Amino acid sequence: MIPKIGLLIIGDEILSGKRADKHMAKVMELLAARGLRLAHVAYVGDDPVRITSSLRAAFASGDIVFSCGGIGATPDDHTRQCAARALNVELALHPEAEVLIRERMQDMAREQGLPYEPQRPDNVQRLQMGMFPVGARIIPNPYNKIPGFSCFGKGPGAVHFVPGFPVMAWPMIEWVLARYYAALFHRAPQQERSVRIFGVQESELVALMERIERQHPRVRTFSLPSVDDPIHGRHIEIGVKGPTEHVAAAWEILLAGLREIGAEQGAETVRNG
Repeated sequence: MIPKIGLLIIGDEILSGKRADKHMAKVMELLAARGLRLAHVAYVGDDPVRITSSLRAAFASGDIVFSCGGIGATPDDHTRQCAARALNVELALHPEAEVLIRERMQDMAREQGLPYEPQRPDNVQRLQMGMFPVGARIIPNPYNKIPGFSCFGKGPGAVHFVPGFPVMAWPMIEWVLARYYAALFHRAPQQERSVRIFGVQESELVALMERIERQHPRVRTFSLPSVDDPIHGRHIEIGVKGPTEHVAAAWEILLAGLREIGAEQGAETVRNG
């Protein structure tokens, strides 16, 4: 079985509306290009208790989870510390992270035409960004060398921590997918088939949907009613989704059932991924 994939987005700026979340749509796109799907998403503010609780649940789930945000070194960045608490381990300066952060500091000094001063207070503070839970593995950051990190559990699950900045986070997520999960790519092709229907109530569809899921346990049905669509008016989009090889038979049952109840059928849609 392919582990479920989740996304944890951390930061008060998202929940306050100062910044709009761009991660969910992009991660869905990155996964779909590899034949994978996002199973769950959570948003958490800069509350250490809630972050720790969310990470504890993520580690216990056995899922693959990407955590975006809060891995800097300012007082409102709590993710590294919360990850260590969730795992019951200490934070320690990761040797590879230290090398990369020092390289970044030297690059910055060179760009500014200044000497590199490793003991300068702001440079010492920057090393805090390399303090990861003991046992973590680094995630390279092609934008500015400041790495993220991955923590693996005893099972198939892991949490991969990247910055909140999309320009850094997205290529780092791609690196994680290629580095650790290439064997999962396109391993279980999925399909979704749906049809727009008119002239029936959603309650009339329940028995048909339940029958399809009983006969095809790996397929899920869905019903999306619209009451004020500017083009199609009141209608329901009903469909089936699941492993491609199971969807075709379920789809035929759905179409036959819709004919039986007298539903007027409109456009059909097929989505592969």
